[in-house]
Amino acid sequence: MDDTWNIVNSLADRLDAHFDRTDELRWTVQALKLQEEAGEVAEAVIGALGANPRKGFSHDWDDVRKETCDVALSALVMLARMGGDPRSFFEEHLRSVADRDTKDGSPT
Repeated sequence: MDDTWNIVNSLADRLDAHFDRTDELRWTVQALKLQEEAGEVAEAVIGALGANPRKGFSHDWDDVRKETCDVALSALVMLARMGGDPRSFFEEHLRSVADRDTKDGSPT
């Protein structure tokens, strides 16, 4: 997991070095990137189902998995770009979600 966060932090640092704007603007752009990636998941699902008659079966479920990974990575990079200790913040949030799920028995 250390490698994951090293890569995430490296990507965040590289993006921040490239885009010299206010924190809020950098975070906003990253949020837009996250939404863009989520749209690519939707496009891949539609393609895997062959639901667009014009494009047919343009994707497979491995494409959906890859696009989903891009969403997860974009979210972690956004968290890293927002400062602090992203790994601790994420792990604390994950524990709180797990605790909540255990207490009320409902899926997240």
